[in-house]
Amino acid sequence: MLAPATIPAADRQGPPRMRAVEGSGALHDRRRGPSPLDDARGDPEPVEGSRSATVDLISDYDAFVALEGEWNDAVAHARIPHPFLRHEWVRTWWDAFSAPATRLYIQVVRINGRVTAIAPFMRETATMYGIPARRVRFIHNDHTPRTDVIVASEAEASYRAIWRALRTDRERWDVLLLSQLERESRTQQIVREYATAEHLHTGTWRSSDSPYLPITGTWDAYLNSLPAKFRSNLRNRLARLTKIGPVSCEMLTDRSSIEAAAEEAWRLESSGWKREAGTAIASDPAVHRFYASLIERGTQAGWLQLLFLKAGDRRIATSYGACFDNRLFLFKTGYDPEFATGAPFKILTSLAIQDACARGLNEVDFLGDAEPWKLEWTSTSRGHDWLYVFSDTMRARLLHSLKFQWLPELKRWRS
Repeated sequence: MLAPATIPAADRQGPPRMRAVEGSGALHDRRRGPSPLDDARGDPEPVEGSRSATVDLISDYDAFVALEGEWNDAVAHARIPHPFLRHEWVRTWWDAFSAPATRLYIQVVRINGRVTAIAPFMRETATMYGIPARRVRFIHNDHTPRTDVIVASEAEASYRAIWRALRTDRERWDVLLLSQLERESRTQQIVREYATAEHLHTGTWRSSDSPYLPITGTWDAYLNSLPAKFRSNLRNRLARLTKIGPVSCEMLTDRSSIEAAAEEAWRLESSGWKREAGTAIASDPAVHRFYASLIERGTQAGWLQLLFLKAGDRRIATSYGACFDNRLFLFKTGYDPEFATGAPFKILTSLAIQDACARGLNEVDFLGDAEPWKLEWTSTSRGHDWLYVFSDTMRARLLHSLKFQWLPELKRWRS
């Protein structure tokens, strides 16, 4: 467990120096009086080994692209065990999903010229319960399984610098939305404590519990730990598919092979209910653009994979995969409903886990919600939350009351 964050006395340099980068616009400090972050009681504690913190606010796309090397170095030093905060993922998201009304608002913290943290924020105006709200939020939607602030070093000073930059700019936002944070994220704890210390309202919305499988031994040992009924069902389904032809897992890792097979993968992924619900890759041009562009950048970075289940020469199930930090992540899955009696994705999952065991991976992460088919393989999950911080504007206070007081009370009354 992390120790509770403290609100420290200001360091000797006061608020971090902030500068706009490539068209981000100047920031003006309109302080509203004393804050716990500026408490001058006693001697302030300097950040060990640092002279000052600066925050670069990035709103220009070219400046964002130029950050790639430093960005990915920060991800590596932060020991983030997934690819969803790497520069190529965030850039591909922005290229696919950004709207004309959204703006990059990335905060890059430097101490002695070295990047110590990156807050991958954007600005937008969104309607919340019929009220237009100016929001600062993560660069995120449902296609990014989890996100956070990237903290490479100097955590206390970096979080403090990010918070001060947000508060210096407070007249331009009503809601700070930190979506899809892991429940144990230090960011969630620290930002909530900073906000509470300044008497700002916060609220937490419980998001997905994502199942994952820790790998601690051999495939045989793991398989034998599963219920006998499940193992019997797995054998029966495999036997049905074997009548079509030899069953195997095809794993593609190079760009040309994945691009050649992508249309087939998207066809399988869009089969059945996803196409009818409009959630398939092929159903939305922006979603298609995201997963198509991810092929080039993810394979170049060395972590993207495309998995197929083959019965004979036919590909009958698929999943995008990411192998990163000795973990396998499965996302955007699908199968051909013609072969539903053989449970093709269940068989693909079993072969993927078997391969992960053979390669000595540490974990298979199913991502997303705790759907029943995932819970057949594991009982372990990671919780995620969305943290809302409301500024001290009248509109922000009204939005907090609506979302976390009036509407929950109305739902309780109706039930």
